[in-house]
Amino acid sequence: MHVSKEPLGGAGRPLSVPLVQSSAFAFDSADALAEAMAGPDGQYVYSRRGNPTVRALERTVADLEGGAAAIAFASGMGAISGVLLALLRPGDHVIAQQCLYGGTYAVLSDLANRYGVDVDHVAGQDVDEFTRLIRPRTRLLFLETIANPTGRVPDLDGLLAAARGSGVVSVVDNSLASPVLCRPIEHGADVVVHSSTKYLAGHSDVLGGVAVFAEDGLRREVWPRTVELGAAPDPFAAWLTLRGLPTLPLRMRQHCANAEFLAGRLAGHPAVTAVHWPWLAGHPSYAVARKVLAGGGGMVSFELAAGRAAGRAFVERVRLAQLALSLGGVETLVTHPASTSHRELDAAALEAAGIGAGTVRMSVGIEHADDLWADIDQALGDVHVTDHIDDQERQRGAARRALGD
Repeated sequence: MHVSKEPLGGAGRPLSVPLVQSSAFAFDSADALAEAMAGPDGQYVYSRRGNPTVRALERTVADLEGGAAAIAFASGMGAISGVLLALLRPGDHVIAQQCLYGGTYAVLSDLANRYGVDVDHVAGQDVDEFTRLIRPRTRLLFLETIANPTGRVPDLDGLLAAARGSGVVSVVDNSLASPVLCRPIEHGADVVVHSSTKYLAGHSDVLGGVAVFAEDGLRREVWPRTVELGAAPDPFAAWLTLRGLPTLPLRMRQHCANAEFLAGRLAGHPAVTAVHWPWLAGHPSYAVARKVLAGGGGMVSFELAAGRAAGRAFVERVRLAQLALSLGGVETLVTHPASTSHRELDAAALEAAGIGAGTVRMSVGIEHADDLWADIDQALGDVHVTDHIDDQERQRGAARRALGD
């Protein structure tokens, strides 16, 4: 994995990308300044329009994804919102995967409610389901390589080929897979978006996003609107992401290995009714995941038999893992999606997305797998015991009320 660097000249070259923490750039010629304002690849004028450190990040991630060019953003949602707002018009039609990150679901709902963009959802496994929904105003297909938090993997080859054949622009959120596990452009995607906060940066210390384009013409169509949106990244955030990228293949290898170990252990635990990890035999996407992914990923979700109370109790009782939003860092994080990352979804939408009241999402870090399992096992045991005590107390309370006590 190689990081793109701007040439500086001279014999001595810095090993890391220089941080250019400047908001504006000076010119000697009025004509040169005017010319630099013409497009995305000219001289640097103002860091909302381009910056040397940011451009190094854009070129690096575009190369990682096998794309022609990229636009960096201040966050993953900035990348998603920027692409959607640039490509969609009132009255357009979007077909989106059923199980999406809650923020993406909220943006699509807002576009539907405020701007009349029609949105249909598909499971992502059946190409015919997608093609039946196509209409003259269908403009965009939105997928996630690995759905958050169910681990569902769509039929990328079939759906992206059908979209391209129908003239529908395809956007794939590749945040959970990273280009180490999947490169959606190789499967036919037009745009790949990332929350670079996650695996790309990998250390829970930066906020950022990137959109990679299979063809530069589409990037040039999107770029002017994203510049005016004002979601440009800070150069230091871009520099931190570039700092993390060289270790991405090593980190992903350990994330996947730990996730595989924990998914197998969780699948045999009596308090767990289902485990969602795409490379686990029996997962609904197992066959397609083995085909399109180079690994199962670092996110494991699981269902607790005792429901919402047990899920919320578990995330408070872990000790090594930490209760926090986000994912993709070197530390293990847990959360309860129904009340946090997917709280925008109502009960029907949660059910349709496959998210249960007792679902726990675990972003598996790179700690020692045995230490992680010991932590999970004790938390599951405490949940089971406490639920049993709570049930007994509820039964005693019901009996006292029946006796008028």
